[in-house]
Amino acid sequence: MNIKQMVGEKAAEYVKDGMIVGLGTGSTAYYLVEALGRRVQEGLTMTGVTTSLRTKEQAEALGIPLKDLNDVKEIDLTIDGADEISSDYQGIKGGGGAHLFEKMVADHSKKVMWIVDSSKMVETLGAFPLPIEVVTFGYQQLFRLFEAKGYQPTLRLDEAGQTYITDGGHYIIDLHLGEIKHPHTLAAWLDSLTGVVEHGLFLDQVDTILVGHKDSVEVITAR
Repeated sequence: MNIKQMVGEKAAEYVKDGMIVGLGTGSTAYYLVEALGRRVQEGLTMTGVTTSLRTKEQAEALGIPLKDLNDVKEIDLTIDGADEISSDYQGIKGGGGAHLFEKMVADHSKKVMWIVDSSKMVETLGAFPLPIEVVTFGYQQLFRLFEAKGYQPTLRLDEAGQTYITDGGHYIIDLHLGEIKHPHTLAAWLDSLTGVVEHGLFLDQVDTILVGHKDSVEVITAR
């Protein structure tokens, strides 16, 4: 069993009967959803709220009952991966392009859990490119602004070399910052920019982090 599978299956144990669960997106969340599919087949009652089309299709194929975010008042627990987690438990997400839906689901959750392997734990955020989801209209203006700031923006492309389009119909500009010394300040500035739909800084949000090591899963209480 690989580390991602070990962490995903451990996270599935936190889901109890009757819960509404936010289902994340990505390579580690994939194993979580697989494990929950098996538990549902064994009699677990739960409802999933998915954060991407990929996760929705996976969950449906496994027979996990789903609801749209519009149709739930609150989510008991959202379990999702992360691309980078700093020593003070702030995060970057969106390497898989789903951070807009992931943040919306997390924002309406009582508890948030991140599931990662130990390579994602860093001292300071920023080595991982920061994804900025932008509307397609006039996006070059934002691109030029990020260039002028020295943020080394790149427009995300898909596997075919075409401009990547998110489930929400937007583009992603990745910022190659190297180090983010003041994530809250940067997040507030990005939030103020017209045309920015969402960014990949997930701040003051996670409650529990499961970190996979070679032979064990470490449980960190972040908040």
